[in-house]
Amino acid sequence: MLFNSDIFLFVFLPVVLIGFYLLGKFKRSTAALLWLVLGSLVFYGWWNPAYLVLLGISVVTNYSIGALLIKQRGTSAAKLVVSLGVIFNLGLLGYFKYANFFISITNTLTGWSSSIDEIVLPLAISFFTFQQIAYLVDVYQDKAEEYSFLHYCLFVTFFPQLIAGPIVHHKEMMPQFMKQETYRFIPENLAVGISIFMLGLFKKMIFADSVAVYATPVFAAADGGASIGFFEAWTGSLCYTLQIYFDFSGYSDMAIGLGRMFGIRLPLNFNSPYKALSIVDFWRRWHMTLSRFLRDYLYIPLGGNRYGDARRYTNLMTVMLIGGLWHGAGWTFVAWGGLHGFYLLVNHAWRASVGERFRGSVARLCYWCLTFLAVVVAWVFFRAETFGGAVEILFAMAGGNGVTVPGWMPHTPGFNQLARLLQLESTRSLMATKDAFIWIAALLPVAFILPNTQQIMSRYMQGFDYRIESVANRLAGLMSFRPGFVSAAVIALVSIVAITSLWKTSEFLYYQF
Repeated sequence: MLFNSDIFLFVFLPVVLIGFYLLGKFKRSTAALLWLVLGSLVFYGWWNPAYLVLLGISVVTNYSIGALLIKQRGTSAAKLVVSLGVIFNLGLLGYFKYANFFISITNTLTGWSSSIDEIVLPLAISFFTFQQIAYLVDVYQDKAEEYSFLHYCLFVTFFPQLIAGPIVHHKEMMPQFMKQETYRFIPENLAVGISIFMLGLFKKMIFADSVAVYATPVFAAADGGASIGFFEAWTGSLCYTLQIYFDFSGYSDMAIGLGRMFGIRLPLNFNSPYKALSIVDFWRRWHMTLSRFLRDYLYIPLGGNRYGDARRYTNLMTVMLIGGLWHGAGWTFVAWGGLHGFYLLVNHAWRASVGERFRGSVARLCYWCLTFLAVVVAWVFFRAETFGGAVEILFAMAGGNGVTVPGWMPHTPGFNQLARLLQLESTRSLMATKDAFIWIAALLPVAFILPNTQQIMSRYMQGFDYRIESVANRLAGLMSFRPGFVSAAVIALVSIVAITSLWKTSEFLYYQF
């Protein structure tokens, strides 16, 4: 079930919300929790009920291992138990997500022709697997304590974050569900939650889906072996860069908004990453809970930066390669992770050698431009279905196929002189259309300049580790949400526009991972 579907918005969500608060009103917190778990299972099983069995096996097994860990805590057997738990989770993920990929690699290296039937990837397996690994490690380190099987089920299956994150910690979620006030209907929580949700839905339906139609044909043509033009390649790459930005930003807002409707504060997962001045800064802003997981449960256990620069750089590259592979079983994802690993190595080496010598507005602008360009280049590998398609687009972006401009450009005021100066030829393009350029020109400033949702809603999103950037600048102050007619009218307009777009074809990109 998608957040941007009519069945979710007009049937599922109202029924689950009303049932939750009705049960809470009569002091039936256990019944309210059970109602929320059952609703979350319906939400998950809507796509394919068969995979509820897999989710159930994962939940029961991890809960049992966690309970055993609590009993064995402090003994020599505890390390063996947590290791078996991690192996179980990685084995489950490896079979369903990577079996076909590894078999193809083996066939290539050995010349064998072994095969298995195509395995359909269970929804959200990457997210609930990492979440439960974190839980087991936290229990082993005495950072988490389970109360009941029902609580654990809700921790894993809570539908706002089940499908595409954020990846939450047990200690972040369960104390909130233990508070009696969570089950009391608070109008502010509903109003703030709906507002955040609708802002996210608007980003998804109007921004992300509008540029997706210009990115898809470019990458499809490149994957099919076609030669791509310079402007077509840049159009496709920038449109996808904006599509995934607003798709993931919109989803993250919707998840936080849904959680708030139930009185639950989910951690931020997205914080204006295209405003980053370095790749290190980018990964503090993009998929923040995944970055946190990779840092706490992989990078630091590998040694982090404690054993010299060589070991540190090796650990960084290892973590990013695994992060790339986590997103998908393919060489394009490995290349994407490897590129970001390389970027991080360069970033850290630059900081170590140059330090703070280059500062000021010009330096910041250069850092920002270089960071954004590096991110766009890496997104090409992330989006392309084939390695050859990604290389073709990057080759075209570099001018390898020459530079011919779309037929509408010569009619743009002042362009004829520039075209003659650069000796550019004009050609008819079905992909680098004028509408695509308008969308790019309109959305880039939104990502680069405008305040994000947590800044707009800063009065109501304080607490729970919300690292909200300063809203002291005039633009953020003007757009800050305040109770009253103006804010209500803006949210109403945003909601109407977003809801009337529900019936067009749409999907969330991060549901694929």
